Amino acid sequence: MYNHKLNTMKVFGIILIIVGILMFIFSKITFSNKEKVADVGPLEINKTEHHTVDWPTYAGGIAVIAGIVVLLIDKRKA
Repeated sequence: MYNHKLNTMKVFGIILIIVGILMFIFSKITFSNKEKVADVGPLEINKTEHHTVDWPTYAGGIAVIAGIVVLLIDKRKA
C-alpha cells in the first residue's frame, strides 16, 4: 500500500537538509534591480539598486536539524 503522506514527509525532510546545507555555504544572497528612471529621446537614464539578503549561520543548522527530525519521524511512522 502506497502512503502519499509519508512520501511527502520524506521529500520535505530532504529539501530541508539541502536548504540548510546551502545556507551554510552561502551566508547571503546579493541581487540587483535595474530600473529605468528617464527616457528622453536617444538618452536613457537607468538606476541600479543592489540588495543583499543575509541570514545567521545557525539558521542553516536549524534547517538541517529540522530535516533530520522530519526524516526520523517519517521512518518511525513507516
